[in-house]
Amino acid sequence: MKSRTEQTFRVRAGEASGDRVRLSGYDLLTGPVYTPLTFFYRRTLDGAALRASLARTLRHYPMLAGRLKRDADGGLSVLCDDSGARFVEASSPDPMHDYGPDRRAEPVVGNFLREVGPFRVVDRDTPLLKVRLTRMRGGGSILGVVINHSLADGSSSLAFLESWSRVHRGLAPAAPCHDRGLLDALGEPARSAEAIRDRAFVAVPRRTHLHATARLGFKRLATVATRFAAAEVAALKEVATADLAGTGRWVSTNDALTAHLWQVLGRLRARPDAATEWLGLVVGAQSQLGGALPEGYWGNCVTNSWTGTTAAELRSRPLGETARAIRAGLEANTEEKVRDEIAFLNAHRRLGVSRRVMSTRAFDVFDTAVTVNNWSRFPLYRIDLGAGTPFWYEFPDLPIPTVHIAPTPDGDGGRDVYLCLPLPHAEEIRTRPWQERLHCHAPSLPGARAS
Repeated sequence: MKSRTEQTFRVRAGEASGDRVRLSGYDLLTGPVYTPLTFFYRRTLDGAALRASLARTLRHYPMLAGRLKRDADGGLSVLCDDSGARFVEASSPDPMHDYGPDRRAEPVVGNFLREVGPFRVVDRDTPLLKVRLTRMRGGGSILGVVINHSLADGSSSLAFLESWSRVHRGLAPAAPCHDRGLLDALGEPARSAEAIRDRAFVAVPRRTHLHATARLGFKRLATVATRFAAAEVAALKEVATADLAGTGRWVSTNDALTAHLWQVLGRLRARPDAATEWLGLVVGAQSQLGGALPEGYWGNCVTNSWTGTTAAELRSRPLGETARAIRAGLEANTEEKVRDEIAFLNAHRRLGVSRRVMSTRAFDVFDTAVTVNNWSRFPLYRIDLGAGTPFWYEFPDLPIPTVHIAPTPDGDGGRDVYLCLPLPHAEEIRTRPWQERLHCHAPSLPGARAS
């Protein structure tokens, strides 16, 4: 899918503080890679109007118009010099398709988003925010937004997009807080063995880190998208709750859905009964800090926790028990654990070895683990930039096995689930028998809902 015409613009806020914002330990975990988000609109967006509103929005987000700089100790800072964001406007000879879980835009979405490699960002004139607007033949637009992950996690990226949406519509945006020092100041080494045990990160020798990173390029993965209707999600919650009847233990709807997905994937992987299966849970850390950070704190503030069981137990345990294990994993992210992680990451930044810090289960991510990233409460379908809200949002393929949970466009309590799996497993889960297992609680099989 190639564009016929293309124009590139540099969008600036028109003002520069010259501040140098030193990135936090959580910011440094990701490295200077980019996170692409893609939104599909039935109506055509106005490029000139978008550039004008983006310039106004960047006044509230000066880091996005800045440039990454290497610190003397190996850390990173953003120089807020208003070098600008990149905005590409293009047209496509193709019409807008009816994208959705049964018709994903990957891999053609790569033609709309041209990412920058992480090795060409630091100490270069490389934009940290890139926007690509593609007008489709006959009407409709695809808006690709690429943000450098070292600046913002998913929640903060969506906060920026919501602010842009509000500014574009003439409304006042929420005020973000960019002061990383507030987060750094919360670091405090843990005293309890439990918080230290549950720490999500570990420092490894340089060779070990390079080996783990190199593995990312050798595994072929594919993403399967499927929709769980609201009634199906509710049925999963009912089953899990019934399994726990009389115990006084509680699980959420997302716990039940995550447990079901983990169990299905456990059966799909078919590992030996005694093998350990790990589930990684990506968790926003700010909610665990008891209001110590401003509500509008903007940056990376994400931790994770792991829960494990044997392959046999995962396949045979009642849904409610698995959901409760997931809830316990989430509850392990205490304030003490988060403060300890901040102190741990700060210490390694001071020593100049931040680039050697990685997840405790980095070597398990392909063979024994899957990570769940739940965005079901994010405002993915509220980004109105003058042409109504998007009818579809596209999550990118990732380099590790991941379950991404998103809301549906109708906001009816359903979930769109993206399963990023090793290629053989992705091909198998698309088959009718595995779709029946995946949607065993649906009133009727959703048919060709996996793409």
